[in-house]
Amino acid sequence: MTAKRLWLLDVVRGAALVNMLAYHALYDWVYVFGHASSWYDINGAGCHVWQQYICWSFILVSGYSFTLARKPWKNGLLVAGCAVILTAVTVGFMPSESIWFGVLHLNGAAVLLSWLVRPLLEKCPAGVGLAACAVLFALTNQVPKGYLGFETLRLWALPDAWYRPNWFWLGLPDLTRFSSADYFPLIPWLFLFWCGLFLARLWRPRAGQAPAVVRPLAFVGRHTLLVYMLHQPVIYGALWLWHAVC
Repeated sequence: MTAKRLWLLDVVRGAALVNMLAYHALYDWVYVFGHASSWYDINGAGCHVWQQYICWSFILVSGYSFTLARKPWKNGLLVAGCAVILTAVTVGFMPSESIWFGVLHLNGAAVLLSWLVRPLLEKCPAGVGLAACAVLFALTNQVPKGYLGFETLRLWALPDAWYRPNWFWLGLPDLTRFSSADYFPLIPWLFLFWCGLFLARLWRPRAGQAPAVVRPLAFVGRHTLLVYMLHQPVIYGALWLWHAVC
């Protein structure tokens, strides 16, 4: 199997996963267990760039990997099922950290939607599709916060009436009554997923076994869903045990 895998994708996914583990461990340390930090601030520019690198990597690689799946609808249903479990666990055991539409919800929905409209996506020239989705992602990047624009660049405020129905899954949350510890709505993130999908039609890395120096990252990248589902309970449990003992 390793001879047939695109090892570079596994390495990129594994690197993002390792960074996610470190990011979430620090989040629990600072925001759940209440330790002060001189540099870890989720509202600071450095942590924001770090967090964006992690999520961009995951979503782009997920879109790319969609084109490699034999039965993407099965993958989509599996990830969607894991997302439902994640919501149930966080709402039941950590309500202050409830996740209503996080990266797993996005990934499951993006895979299933892409499977449904695959004939239309395949009719679009890859270069045109990649450029259009990149522009749409940049333009709608801040739609969940009420305006068109990318990051701090505000181009156009959107009508408040669009947000009153609280279609948070789409990217139109009513922020007066909606919150999610992890939030990745379809707008804008579906466009980034499709960037990966179109990129796969333009460029394909070499298949084979990863070089020895990056083989551990490739191994981690091949087991992303399992690690993602287990990492927070393990991290939280380890930190709780450390505090109980020390």
